[in-house]
Amino acid sequence: MAEIKTAPGFFDRTIQGLRGAWRGLAGWSDASVPSDPDLSERAERVRLVERMEACLAARGGEVSARARAVDLGRYYLALSDKGRKRFLLRLAIQFGTDRKAVDAAVDRLSHAADDDARAAAEAELRDALEPSRVRLLRQFNALPEGTKFLVDLRADTMRFARSEPALLPLDADLRRLLGNWFDIGFLELRRITWSSPASLLEKLGRYEAVHVVRGWQDLKNRLDSDRRCFAFFHPRMPDEPLIFVEVALVKGLASNVGTLLDAQAPSDDPASADTAIFYSISNAQRGLAGISFGGFLIKRVVDQLSAEFPRLKTFATLSPIPGLREWAVKRLAENGGFALTTAERKALNKALARHEPPAKGDDAVLLKHALALPGWHQDAPLAVAVEAPLLRLAATYLLKAKRKDGRALDPVAHFHLSNGARVERLNWLGDTAKRGLDQSFGMMVNYAYRLPDIEANLEAYTGEGKIAAASAVAGLI
Repeated sequence: MAEIKTAPGFFDRTIQGLRGAWRGLAGWSDASVPSDPDLSERAERVRLVERMEACLAARGGEVSARARAVDLGRYYLALSDKGRKRFLLRLAIQFGTDRKAVDAAVDRLSHAADDDARAAAEAELRDALEPSRVRLLRQFNALPEGTKFLVDLRADTMRFARSEPALLPLDADLRRLLGNWFDIGFLELRRITWSSPASLLEKLGRYEAVHVVRGWQDLKNRLDSDRRCFAFFHPRMPDEPLIFVEVALVKGLASNVGTLLDAQAPSDDPASADTAIFYSISNAQRGLAGISFGGFLIKRVVDQLSAEFPRLKTFATLSPIPGLREWAVKRLAENGGFALTTAERKALNKALARHEPPAKGDDAVLLKHALALPGWHQDAPLAVAVEAPLLRLAATYLLKAKRKDGRALDPVAHFHLSNGARVERLNWLGDTAKRGLDQSFGMMVNYAYRLPDIEANLEAYTGEGKIAAASAVAGLI
């Protein structure tokens, strides 16, 4: 089967669709593009500002306004990466709030003589506090594919803001706008099947962020009769999934993602399944980062699966532990209270004795040496010797490693815990692909969504930083 190609960049993904969507609108002209795509020439930057000011001037009627927004939008699409960064910097720096207008509104508010005057002054202050660039951004939302344009514009803004702090206010504006437009009440939950449009299936393969889709046969397997895939869509982006979840209908908790994704394995009867395993949750739109859909998606999917399959009793994930290896390596380097039991030390020394040169050092050095050996997980005595110490480290990481704000250090753990799940089980060598070994020594974790406990788990985690965990996991520490 043909391989599903990885997602191209913003320009390649967006410009073709927008060209088609905008070509029929007044103001479109293929010839009207920047002569300097890098915006390195002063004259070109001046012309850019003139275009932005024309959009804000609001001259003429609705047709004229759309024409100017189209002109500015396709101008952006024709810029190089350097040009786009300069475009966004101009928008961020030159089209902020009018400080004189803000000061005047504050003064009128402070001197308001009665309630009517105060209400008028408050309204004036609200208007003054809105940067002029926000009015410009709203104009794109009225265009065909304009919402998608803004989502991708924010993805660019976020990327450039890593080295350009001046773009952070623009990113904040875009996040507020998109957060309002992408309220959960506007979203539609849809099941994706093998019969869905080919263009949507291709996007599913491109956007998969947890377990790479290795071809059309792999994708077909993920949409088989004992599998489900659900996604949220927005009415202004009906062909673009915002976030999607892949589910396997199985018997008992799944412990190995390779087995779960084996395209050669026969399909099970979904009606006999007692467990739904959420094995991949992928945000499809980078520009919507920080706008949370995942928790709502899981709850909606649990409701839908419960209605379709009444025998389902367990809803759980098979999740990666992306920050474990980095944390553990640092902890071992600092020897932060790590120690082997006498039996573990003996087993590890015996396993290492089969390799040259012989290992020497304290417990942390022994474990680091073992994990540095190529293919350690395929060496049975070595894998057995490091299993208990690594499971102990993993449990400590998931249950004890916290950020300054008290939330779990691991991002995937934080996502599920903040939606009311509990840490159910650690799975030794659950993902032996390179990525799994690099991230977490091949370990995976099940987070269980026990419906009667979700609200209590959520309140304990968000209020006290308390992490719900099965006794088998807590007992490893």
